[in-house]
Amino acid sequence: MESAYPVERSKTTQTRLVLPPDTNHLQTIFGGKVLAYIDEIAALTAMKHSKSAVVTASIDSVDFVSSATVGDALVLEAFVTSTGRTSMEVYVKVHSNNLLTGEEKLTTESFLTMVAVDEYGRPIPVPKVIPHSEEEKRLFDTAPARKANRKDRAMIGKEKL
Repeated sequence: MESAYPVERSKTTQTRLVLPPDTNHLQTIFGGKVLAYIDEIAALTAMKHSKSAVVTASIDSVDFVSSATVGDALVLEAFVTSTGRTSMEVYVKVHSNNLLTGEEKLTTESFLTMVAVDEYGRPIPVPKVIPHSEEEKRLFDTAPARKANRKDRAMIGKEKL
């Protein structure tokens, strides 16, 4: 597969309301709930880009920058930053928005690796990406370093076995 698509094609946005059952005793959202949202939007984003089913290969990093509280809206934005032969790196950022005051803040940033698969669960080739915005270009240019870091972590994990 030699096709390539603009990063814009994969961009996905979701909005979620933080409800009391989603929070801890401090009335801030559980990190695991945010992770579930991140994994879901990353999968949707990768499926949009590859036009195929995908599986999560890794969650490379998750940085919880600030918390969201009951009543906040979480706005999740994701896009494919780079691709390998069958894999896609997806960047997800989450902002919380206090709908009463208008205050908005970055709460979480994450990188995930998704792999496109066929109906038998076997990896299949994916299109390349073409970055346009400054943010897209920066993340595209820094993707090889993140990929090398993933490979290093995998090698360390195998050595421990």
